[in-house]
Amino acid sequence: MNKQIHVAFITKKLKEQFESLKSGKFEDQQLYKFIDRALDDVKKDPTCGVKIPKKLWPKDYVKKFEVTNLWKYDLPNAWRLIWSIFPENN
Repeated sequence: MNKQIHVAFITKKLKEQFESLKSGKFEDQQLYKFIDRALDDVKKDPTCGVKIPKKLWPKDYVKKFEVTNLWKYDLPNAWRLIWSIFPENN
């Protein structure tokens, strides 16, 4: 049985900013589509990106969000999606 994968934004504000791209100018709408496609890929395979070496993790991420892994997905126009994989809380 496959585990269900949930994608969540680290803050409510970040999710709202992402959603606002959908109704923004053309470039914002394009970025929304790129991110949305990337999120679909991450839902299918959370390790689909490039694993970022621990020595390159921002200290703020470790301290504030307690990350134990960090991944990167390259988007068009030099954008990138950064995420961490957390076990599901029961």
